[in-house]
Amino acid sequence: MNPPCGRCNKPVYPTEKINCLDKYWHKGCFSCEVCKMALSMTNYKGFEKKPYCTMHYPKTSFTIVTDTPENLRLKQQSMLNSQALYKEEFEKNKGKGFSAVADTPEMQRVKKTQDQISNIKYHEDFEKSKIRSDAPPPENRQDYEDQPSNPVSHFSQSAGQMRTAAVAPHSGGKRYQAMYSYMAAEADEVSLQEGDLILDVEPIDEGWVFGFNQRTGQRGMLPANYVRPV
Repeated sequence: MNPPCGRCNKPVYPTEKINCLDKYWHKGCFSCEVCKMALSMTNYKGFEKKPYCTMHYPKTSFTIVTDTPENLRLKQQSMLNSQALYKEEFEKNKGKGFSAVADTPEMQRVKKTQDQISNIKYHEDFEKSKIRSDAPPPENRQDYEDQPSNPVSHFSQSAGQMRTAAVAPHSGGKRYQAMYSYMAAEADEVSLQEGDLILDVEPIDEGWVFGFNQRTGQRGMLPANYVRPV
């Protein structure tokens, strides 16, 4: 017995039978559901066991979820859980007032540099206050000013003291000499010229040291492979 056509439900004979989409079709009935364009086994697209051309193939779309009472209940429960979790985290972190920072080698280097700069600043302020404390008291200042002195030698002596106080490094550290010139790339680094004498050298980490350039009067970091001990 000949099966019925999927389009017209009339019997399909073997000479004109097309077997596709779990149905049998007449060659003339195997066409697009929308525009009725004749299709073949090479250019059709099936959707819900119906043939379509490429132009009229149904596009997939997002499924709209309705706000049923159950969905609304789940949504409200999810919001309550989120609020409870947030409150728990807030109570756990309350009073800390800071964020944890990983103690990486870079952070250790920066911390050590800041400590050294603070220490140097403290010594500089101490030396300045010491110089100010060496001034004669008010009752003896008039007698001190009345003493005869050579203006030129007095000015030279004062300038020499100021230059010594501003440039002289702290003694007792290691002495190095620059083998190559180096241009500082950061604010806490020191520029070098070949032959510069570096005083009070202290190693910071692998590849960097901290020292005082006697020529420029600057303190800061410099590459360890640019200097050698003397």
